[in-house]
Amino acid sequence: MLVTQFESAAHKAINLSQTQSRKATAVPVRKAQALAGRGLTFWLQWITSSLLLTLLLLTLASLKTGTIEPQYRILAIFALLGSVPVYSLLRVYYKSHGYLIGLARLFSAWLVVLAMLTALAFVTKTSDLYSREVILTWGVLGFVVLAGTYIPLHLLARRYYQEQQALRTSLIIGTGELAHDLADKLVRKRKEPMLGLVSADDEPQPTDCLYPILGNLAHLRELIAVYKVRCLYLALPLASAEQIEGLYIDLLDANVDVIWMPDLNSMMLLNHSVSEIGGLPAIHLNESPLTAYPTAAMTKALMDRSLALVGILLLSPLLLGIALAVKLSSPGPVLFKQKRHGWNGQVIKVWKFRSMRLHDDKEVKQASRDDPRITRVGRLIRRTSIDELPQLFNVLQGRMSLVGPRPHAVAHNDYYTGKIAAYMARHRIKPGITGLAQISGLRGETDTLDKMEKRVEYDIAYINNWSLWLDLKILIKTPFTLFGKDIY
Repeated sequence: MLVTQFESAAHKAINLSQTQSRKATAVPVRKAQALAGRGLTFWLQWITSSLLLTLLLLTLASLKTGTIEPQYRILAIFALLGSVPVYSLLRVYYKSHGYLIGLARLFSAWLVVLAMLTALAFVTKTSDLYSREVILTWGVLGFVVLAGTYIPLHLLARRYYQEQQALRTSLIIGTGELAHDLADKLVRKRKEPMLGLVSADDEPQPTDCLYPILGNLAHLRELIAVYKVRCLYLALPLASAEQIEGLYIDLLDANVDVIWMPDLNSMMLLNHSVSEIGGLPAIHLNESPLTAYPTAAMTKALMDRSLALVGILLLSPLLLGIALAVKLSSPGPVLFKQKRHGWNGQVIKVWKFRSMRLHDDKEVKQASRDDPRITRVGRLIRRTSIDELPQLFNVLQGRMSLVGPRPHAVAHNDYYTGKIAAYMARHRIKPGITGLAQISGLRGETDTLDKMEKRVEYDIAYINNWSLWLDLKILIKTPFTLFGKDIY
């Protein structure tokens, strides 16, 4: 019997999958399952922790004043409303996180919520209504409560998910590069028993396959029945569309989940995703994160403007001092305003402290090392990136973000468009004061095409992987990159 011939190889594949996947964390495959699993985990932990946080705040307020005053009830409501998007964007309750990573994200999210509440109290001029002792105690003990509920609930969620995943025996139809990449992810990043690969009729047989090839399509139903396969992945090239349709129709009565993995590796994708439009499946090849995730975009905008306002207030003595120094260093305005492309290519005026003498260059030229146009004060503020601080007002205006691809002069964009693939795709999100490229060593002059290509590569990577957590990491790392040798 055919199955007997492949039994040894199949059992070996299952053992390999189970052994390696013990060290991996589970990542959901299907979008519906992913949303359902994440939603259940999120809301269970959020409801538990929020109830305890609210109880803690009201208890502290009652102990302090002898009663629960209205402002503390309002504060609890705003904390609940603000925590949902922040926790979701920071992926606090994702099952795939280890305990340290999860606690770090939880701590960061709690700090963001506290910062948002502080900014709101400042703007509404209600900070005097609250006891500093109550708020500080709540801030400290609140994280203890969050951590205390997170650890046991996270453990239960992960164990339940792993038990469910262990029941999903799977096969991959295909033996090409896409099939091997998928097999690697199933074995190394999931707790999903993967039997092996099934060759399509017209596919060449690989000579160095790391996973057992259990047969071809003629053997498929026998393998499904004997090994109780629950999930089939169709990892075939787009050229095999007719074959994929035939397979799907043939497997409708096989009682297995059939998942098609489109081979899009050869395409330049930007924030790609899969959704449903009126019951029709849709693959989004190119989409701005700001339109794809409106709630996340709103949270990012709120965080940007809140932190920009706080930054302007805290740095106001420095801003005034630099403005005076620039004014005395050479004739001309304090601020330099240059037209640059913003979100979706819209032209905006980006503010900087003027660091150069007034000149009549007919073409926009990047600053270079020992540039004679730079003033003495300008050299200092450029070296420390202080000249970029007026862009906090651009952030406050909503034209820029704290984190995003650095905006280039319009003339530079016109020059590089057509010379670098997908160059203007970097404008599918708001430009930022700092970005992934800047903390990765790509600051300063881009005097060669290779340097600009590398910067664009990091900008596209930022858009594809954008999250509030990534923004926070970039903001934390930025101060450590301000004194690089390539800044002038």
